[in-house]
Amino acid sequence: MKGGEEEILWFGRRWSSYKVPVLLHNGKPISESLVIVEYIDDVWKGVPILPQDPYERAIARFLAKFIDEKCIPVIKAVGSNGDEKAIAEACEQLQILESQLKVKGTKFFGGDNIGLVDIAADFIAYWHAIREEAAGIKFFTEDKFPKLTKWADDFVNSEAVKNTLPPREQMLAFYLKFFGKANGM
Repeated sequence: MKGGEEEILWFGRRWSSYKVPVLLHNGKPISESLVIVEYIDDVWKGVPILPQDPYERAIARFLAKFIDEKCIPVIKAVGSNGDEKAIAEACEQLQILESQLKVKGTKFFGGDNIGLVDIAADFIAYWHAIREEAAGIKFFTEDKFPKLTKWADDFVNSEAVKNTLPPREQMLAFYLKFFGKANGM
């Protein structure tokens, strides 16, 4: 440990990433969530995470990057105390994902199985609803986003996901405290 940060030898040098998560595989660090998911897809062959078709693979990467870079307003809108501009921006981003599901006509962004885009959007499926409830703000609704809310329900209840999520009650208690609403605050 140096300065409170764990350092890893990488290419013969000390490496401190400041980025989490980090996958350590065979003694080698891989950082950045989406990079890790693609690495997993390359290393462990089973159910593919990325589509096999090159065009569909490119679209999946684009959407995953879009979610990673542009859907952060969804998170910010929940903590905005109802700021209409922040909520409108979040709804605009969610509408793009809603349209993608409508066009694809599939259960998941990845088709019949969970794929890269679904994994990238996991915060919308599980964490977002808990944050909305804790903050007392609700804009991610079935009437506005029927495909996306159905996708979120299917994603959270899929065999691959449901047993890996932290208990909802614990997360709600955490976010109630985070938003200053625990114990009637």
